[in-house]
Amino acid sequence: MSATVPRALSFDSSAALYAAFRPGYPPALLDTVEELAARPLRGARVVDVGAGTGIATRLLRDRGARVTAVEPGPGMAGELRRALPSLPVVRGDGNRLPLATASADLITYAQAWHWTDPALALPEALRVLRPGGALALWWNVADQSVPWIAEQDTRLRSHFGVEDSAHGTPGGTDSRNLPQLSGGGFAERLLPWSRTVPVDAHLANLSSHSAFLVRGGADAEPNRRFLDEERGHLASVFPDDMVEEHYVVELAVLTR
Repeated sequence: MSATVPRALSFDSSAALYAAFRPGYPPALLDTVEELAARPLRGARVVDVGAGTGIATRLLRDRGARVTAVEPGPGMAGELRRALPSLPVVRGDGNRLPLATASADLITYAQAWHWTDPALALPEALRVLRPGGALALWWNVADQSVPWIAEQDTRLRSHFGVEDSAHGTPGGTDSRNLPQLSGGGFAERLLPWSRTVPVDAHLANLSSHSAFLVRGGADAEPNRRFLDEERGHLASVFPDDMVEEHYVVELAVLTR
């Protein structure tokens, strides 16, 4: 079993936490997807792979796309079905898409491409896309140009190990397993945005990441101690208990 599989499925037991506290995406994201894919989302047949609890799926549907969600985890898929009961949800993953050839105008991966084997997932996406269709991959990454976020990231890496964090690692193509293609590759954009949430919501968002989940979640004593200490650090920056989270969405779009 790939080392990424337990981490990818770790979200399953915390699907409700994930749905409640993970950030969404700015309106500029789907505007830019439409620009780079050179087609509107309204009326498009879209496959959202690794859909999780449907955070991106809902936004795509609300833009008028005809969306099918693909999700491997039963807990995440169940949460998605409760949230969007009329939307088709298919159990599967990007390495083996359970979909017909040339059946989609757009395939999206929101926070999910890094859980695939790109050598399998890219041919599968190209098989399912219609001619002229597009593959769109994106990630919310904490903006470490903001001093308090950089300091929190240092603490997270001290807690988990230097290679791990609950922030996501910025880096674009080189750190995202994007295949290197000849004759035209991915078009990339960086989209900064922010949201303001209560400190409890910020800490719950942190604890919904795989770095915490594979180590027992927020209830494990070392993680609980870390989160308690983090509350104190945040109080010194945000005395009103409202945290301004800053993100950069890293977007990559490939047109077939």
